[in-house]
Amino acid sequence: MKSRLKAHLRTACLTGLLPFAWSTSGAASDWTHWRGPLQTGASTETGLISSWSPDGENLIWRSEFIGRSTPVILNGRVYVIGRTGEGVTRQEHVACFDAENGRLVWERKFNVWHSTITFNRLGWANLGADGETGNVYAHLVNGLLLCFDGDGRILWTRSLTEEFNRFSGYGGRLHTPVVDGDLVVISMGNRGWADRPPSHRYMAFDKRTGETVWMARPGGGGQADLTVYSTPVAATVDGQRVLIAGNGNGGIFAFKAATGDVVWGFPLSRRGINTSPVAADNRVYATHSEENVDNTTMGRVVCLDAGTGREIWRQDGIAAGYASPALHAGRLYVVDNSANLHCLDAESGRKYWEQNIGTVGKGSPTWADGKLYVTEVNGGFRILRVEDKGARVLDDRKITMPAGRPAEIYGSVAVAYGRVYFATEAGLFCLGDGDASFTTGSTPSARRPRAPSGGKTASILVVPAENTMTPDEVLPLSARAYDELGRLIGEADVTWSLESLDGRIENGRFSPAKRGQAGWVVAATGGLTARAWVRVAPEPPWTEDFEGVPAGKNPRQWVWGGRGFKVEEQDGNKVLVKPPAARGLDRSNLYIGPPEMSGYTVQADLMGGRRRRWLPDMGLIAHRYILDLQGAYQRLEVRSWSSDLRMVHRVAFEWEPDVWYTMKMRVDIDGGRAIVRGKVWKRSDLEPEAWTIEAEDPLPIREGSPGLYGYSPANIYYDNVSVY
Repeated sequence: MKSRLKAHLRTACLTGLLPFAWSTSGAASDWTHWRGPLQTGASTETGLISSWSPDGENLIWRSEFIGRSTPVILNGRVYVIGRTGEGVTRQEHVACFDAENGRLVWERKFNVWHSTITFNRLGWANLGADGETGNVYAHLVNGLLLCFDGDGRILWTRSLTEEFNRFSGYGGRLHTPVVDGDLVVISMGNRGWADRPPSHRYMAFDKRTGETVWMARPGGGGQADLTVYSTPVAATVDGQRVLIAGNGNGGIFAFKAATGDVVWGFPLSRRGINTSPVAADNRVYATHSEENVDNTTMGRVVCLDAGTGREIWRQDGIAAGYASPALHAGRLYVVDNSANLHCLDAESGRKYWEQNIGTVGKGSPTWADGKLYVTEVNGGFRILRVEDKGARVLDDRKITMPAGRPAEIYGSVAVAYGRVYFATEAGLFCLGDGDASFTTGSTPSARRPRAPSGGKTASILVVPAENTMTPDEVLPLSARAYDELGRLIGEADVTWSLESLDGRIENGRFSPAKRGQAGWVVAATGGLTARAWVRVAPEPPWTEDFEGVPAGKNPRQWVWGGRGFKVEEQDGNKVLVKPPAARGLDRSNLYIGPPEMSGYTVQADLMGGRRRRWLPDMGLIAHRYILDLQGAYQRLEVRSWSSDLRMVHRVAFEWEPDVWYTMKMRVDIDGGRAIVRGKVWKRSDLEPEAWTIEAEDPLPIREGSPGLYGYSPANIYYDNVSVY
């Protein structure tokens, strides 16, 4: 077995597909990618346990934590994401434990907003970790992308929902952050913003600062699904650093890690891809469980050439749509949706054996020390000895909750420091030989290839690729040059210009000439161009009456989806209209300010139409709370987290269709609580002195973009929007 491992690693190093140089000694190491340091679901560590018991055998420690994903392990610490609390205290939970003894080192808890993902699905996306900086990255249900240092301090934050109109369905499918070189890469279903259509998009941020480096949508238009969670794997193929991932349009794509430019694409499924691929020996292996693009069979395992995307072999009928495969020593291990484990020959696709491991297969297998560690949704945890003609069960455990029901397990096993770690609904577990010495290790950081001296520029990027600024700020710009393999050459000598922006660029610094605008900064050199989106947000107080906005458009500095809100003429005036959706959901938000805003009042005039028996819901957003005038229920509601209503308060309020009302919303932070207040009155009447509704939140949301909310089975009209 050990000789096969060394041969496999030697071949992978020769083809350049390992993310970094790797030791074959079996020494202790970190686990910084949810599929391991090799990004293949395999570990080189030895001396791992073959049996254990929740009552104590080889159970080194168990810590209280409700987890749904796979831990990452770095510098002697275990990092996990999950859920915590009851009722009004329900939150997403990021925690750090000492890898040796399970002691809680730090934890952070986060409210959920602007999402319909339910409580039991919090913590779906795995954490990402960076061996170079020691930082950990979290993609939360509320849309925040956070960078923590090893001690839990937040170094930077991006609000993907409020800045880029990230979309999350109720299913919880969120993307895991991936660190490669100087970048942390995330993908998301995106409703569209900044003149961009809805799509499945990838974004790369500077891992140290959070600055946006590039945005890409390798799948282009025609997305089948926006909520997918295939995590990219990184590889260097023929001198070119690429990320390889499944896409919302059902394809597998390789794109340049430094720029996001597509290298190749392969159509695989009629629905989006959720499983992560694996790559080694100049090959890529991918799976899915939906209808194939070229036949009606459900599911396929496919092997592709890593340099071209050309198909090498396929196995139809294996429906593996949730668990990602593991690859080791020429064997591919695939868990299908019915929890059958398939062992395939990585060279030819021939099936060696198949074995059932439970009922529902969603946890991805982990190979280590000649064994497979596999989880099953209904509390199942099995250790299998891998043999040529099958897998021998060494240990079969059922993890239960105190009430006796099975504990849910969706994540996979992480291997580090000679131990096995995994998170469940019933806690975070560490398994190993308690008498063995505890020694931490490290994982080398990936080093992205650089262009040789004198390389020819094939593409350029403007950095930051997007930015929100205030009118009195100055934005430093840079243009980076890359060769045809996506290797950085250096700073490019470019000519700067502006598109739909008022201002000037001097010495590579943009100064806006007015507030409340958005457009493009353009760099050009040698026939190449690159653009960056710049949004100049007005500082309060301001009012928008839409008279200066072209019909069919929207204020460009607002974050909105192209199919949602648009300006129309009505009775000689321009108003903002949210019509019923031609397809998809009628419910959406529009964000009209930066996410770090606080201490403001938002006000607007609103009118709801009627379509047959349907009335809309319409309202305002402040501090990430929603004030909602509901048509069907004839009431006014304040809420946080629409699906679970962590905090909700309602009062009866009868209102008429086709009548203009004025709505006002304010959030005050009073010590350790938020007081959310709202007023509604007919526009033709005087403003009442008293607030129509007041609600208290003991877990206050202290900032957030002001915005407009609408659920539009019938038209909703907005006018005279102001923030002060």
